[in-house]
Amino acid sequence: MSENLKTIKELADELSVTKQNIQYHYQRLPKELQLKSSNGSNLINSKAEKIILGKVESSSKSNTKDQQISSKENFEDEKLDNPFINRLIKEVEYLKIDKDKIISTKDQQIEKLTNLLDQQQRLALQDKKLLDEYKSEINDLKALKMPTQETQFKHLDNQYKDEVNALKEKLENLQEQIKDQKRIEEQEKPRKWWGLWRK
Repeated sequence: MSENLKTIKELADELSVTKQNIQYHYQRLPKELQLKSSNGSNLINSKAEKIILGKVESSSKSNTKDQQISSKENFEDEKLDNPFINRLIKEVEYLKIDKDKIISTKDQQIEKLTNLLDQQQRLALQDKKLLDEYKSEINDLKALKMPTQETQFKHLDNQYKDEVNALKEKLENLQEQIKDQKRIEEQEKPRKWWGLWRK
């Protein structure tokens, strides 16, 4: 025979199980897979080996599962007697219940902070635009190089006096608007981020 045949002992040693375990599975094989040597010992071919290997693995898995269940039951019995473990279990259960609430609250806080930051950035951009406009108007007014108060009315006729007065009023109004805008900015400054959670 060119096929690689093994004895029950060889297969048991290879799989690290008892000879009786392999013998048990060998006896349940179909008759055509149960081979005998010339001296009457049982032989296992590759096809029979695969079948036995599958049965050994499935039985070892069920044994492992039984051991896990048994150790879990032992742990359950042990934890009922231990107040520290009972307290920890209650805390874990409480945290599981409240984790959704906590996550939801945090999401709302993040969304609120994001909206506040967005509003602050928009206000800052508007303020910058206003300040740029005011600066350009002030520069335009300064470019007129208004004469000093003593000499301005001596050399100008009534038409120019009215224009200068209107420009002065406009300049004063712009300066007042800038002051008002700065006051508003100071009032609208956001609180520190850690103050947002306080009530």
